[in-house]
Amino acid sequence: MAEPSKQHLYLVDGSSYIFRAYHRLPPLTNPQGTPVGAVYGYTTMLWKLAADLDAADGPTHLAVILDAGSISFRNGIYAEYKANRPPAPEDLVPQFPLIRDATRAFSLPCIEEVGLEADDLIASYAREAQRMGWDVTIVSSDKDLMQLVGEVDGPYGAARIDMLDTMKNQRIYLEEVEEKFGVPPELVGDVLALMGDTADNVPGIFGVGPKTASKLIAEHGSLTAALDSAPAMKPSKLKDRLIESRSDAELSKVLVTLKEDCALPQPIAEMKLGPVPPAPLAAFLEQHGFTSLLR
Repeated sequence: MAEPSKQHLYLVDGSSYIFRAYHRLPPLTNPQGTPVGAVYGYTTMLWKLAADLDAADGPTHLAVILDAGSISFRNGIYAEYKANRPPAPEDLVPQFPLIRDATRAFSLPCIEEVGLEADDLIASYAREAQRMGWDVTIVSSDKDLMQLVGEVDGPYGAARIDMLDTMKNQRIYLEEVEEKFGVPPELVGDVLALMGDTADNVPGIFGVGPKTASKLIAEHGSLTAALDSAPAMKPSKLKDRLIESRSDAELSKVLVTLKEDCALPQPIAEMKLGPVPPAPLAAFLEQHGFTSLLR
């Protein structure tokens, strides 16, 4: 019996993608007058991924992961987590349910779980697939997910997790992560904990930006070691801030750490990618005026 070939799971960060598509693509409305510019960008991205089924580095399995809501278990740890985020733009709100409709039109799994962020589900699925010896590509450019990039030994050789930024058509692997953060993926969370994240209201340490955070973690090897080194530093604002705001940095590390052991709502085996049934897809494309994709 022939040995099974390595499988390749693609995990689409749907929530992140819709926001990027909204801000980067021109406004568009469907025949009913509903805004669909971001949905069109999302649909074309899924179309391309599905078409890559037989490509050398294309997916054998694929799922779209979404945020189920704006509240997660992190709000129980820190009530102000993401509290400063403005409401979604008015013309983006009606596009959220259409993302789910588009995913179903492609007959793809659409996974979300109350209390968890999409990033946590992505991390859990990625690690489980990697344990099975599969390659994983996370379709996103989210810096938090860069913590997952890398490979382990598997039954079919190295089981690798990388990322794909479809808007830039760029693969993100070890070199790209180190170029961005100055540290390998396993230390990205330590850098994020020092610098914080205004978009997510992760406090970090006031006055410590990306360059200083990267330098400290690269020099000391971990967040704890960097914070422990502060008392011996020469007098400076940085020394004072590291000492005074240690608890903020430690809280931030908890907030930016991805949960990699979530219960998986749907088995990975059910994510197998096959030919897209034409009828529901054609109906969705016609309904929203995406006729260029029908040709």
